[in-house]
Amino acid sequence: MRRALVAITGLAASTTALVVLKAAPGTSQVAQDVPAGQPPAATGAAEDEETSPDATAAPATGKPKATKSARPQGSASATPSRTASGGATRTPSAPRTTTAAPQPTARTVTGPVVSNEFGNVQVQITVSGSRIVNAVALELPEKTAQSVQRSGEVDSRYSGTGGMVVARQGADLDTVSGATATSRSYQQSLQAAIDRARG
Repeated sequence: MRRALVAITGLAASTTALVVLKAAPGTSQVAQDVPAGQPPAATGAAEDEETSPDATAAPATGKPKATKSARPQGSASATPSRTASGGATRTPSAPRTTTAAPQPTARTVTGPVVSNEFGNVQVQITVSGSRIVNAVALELPEKTAQSVQRSGEVDSRYSGTGGMVVARQGADLDTVSGATATSRSYQQSLQAAIDRARG
C-alpha cells in the first residue's frame, strides 16, 4: 500500500515538474524581448503608434512633414457654400408691368349757329372724357364797333380754359351786362354742343 502511494505521489510530482519546465522557456523569452527599464506595452497599441501618420518623424531639414487631416466620412465639402446674402447668383425676377390708366381722348364738339339782331354766334367746346376743358367762340357779332366791344366782353368772360364755361361745366352762365342778346345766343349754342358731346 505504501509503495502504491509513493508511486502515485512520484508520478504526480514528475508530471507537475514537466509542465512547469515546458511553460518556463516561453515565458522567459517574452521577458527577454522587452527592453530593460520599460514597462511592457500591448502589442496592438504599439502597432497603432507606428502606423499613425501623426507619429511620423520630421525630416532632417527642420521642416515639419505635412500630414493629411482625416475627413470624416459623410461630412460636407470643405468649400463653404455661398448663401444668397454672400453673393450667390439670383435668378432675375420678371419685370413689373404697370398698366397706366388710359388717358381719355380729347375731342371737339361744335354747337349750331344762333342768330340775333346783332349777328351770329357759334361756340365750340373741347371735351376730355365727360369734362369740358376748353370753349371757343367761332363766330360773334361784329357789325358795329359797339357789337365788337360787347362780343369781346362775352368772349373773355365765357371762353378759354379758365373761362366761366370750364369753371361751371355747363351753359348756366351769368349774362354779360350790355350784351344780353349775345350772351343768350352764346349759351344756346354752348348748350347744344354739350348735348351733342354727352349724347
